[in-house]
Amino acid sequence: MSRIGRSPVKIPSGVQVTIDGATVVVKGPKGELTRAFRPEITVHQDAGQLTVQRPSDAPSVRALHGLTRALLNNMVLGVSTGFEKTLQVEGVGYRAEKSGKDLVLSVGYSHPVRFEPPAGISFEVEEKARLIKVLGPDKELVGQVAADIRKVRPPEPYKGKGIRYVGEHVRRKAGKAGKVG
Repeated sequence: MSRIGRSPVKIPSGVQVTIDGATVVVKGPKGELTRAFRPEITVHQDAGQLTVQRPSDAPSVRALHGLTRALLNNMVLGVSTGFEKTLQVEGVGYRAEKSGKDLVLSVGYSHPVRFEPPAGISFEVEEKARLIKVLGPDKELVGQVAADIRKVRPPEPYKGKGIRYVGEHVRRKAGKAGKVG
């Protein structure tokens, strides 16, 4: 059996889980998430934890076993603590600011780029450090929104200007060699 699929998902206090056939609804202090899983995998709730079981050892079913458990764990963690991705704006004159719920990026284009958050996602902006935090209960959606923001102006290899994840290493290239002296 899958090591990940075998381990149970602990349900913290304040989180409610409802299982309706192949659909699982998780409610908590940070929000509510619903996901429909494949009918081959069964999810059971007992004694404050969720367990995932598979009917056979067919390769297609085995692949779903660990995936289903990991997705359930992400749902429970998301509604209890939430997820966060942090981006850094690098470059002279580049900045990010919040206008209501929207994120406004000034990153070298002739116009500011407005970024409207989808439902369940919020932004935090630190002006001095030029950091953007994408917050939400759905790990998949938080990662996708952060990737979409980075896509507005990815870091370029010569000066390193652009929007990057905090801790991301940008490979730098040497400029023209003829500009010496």
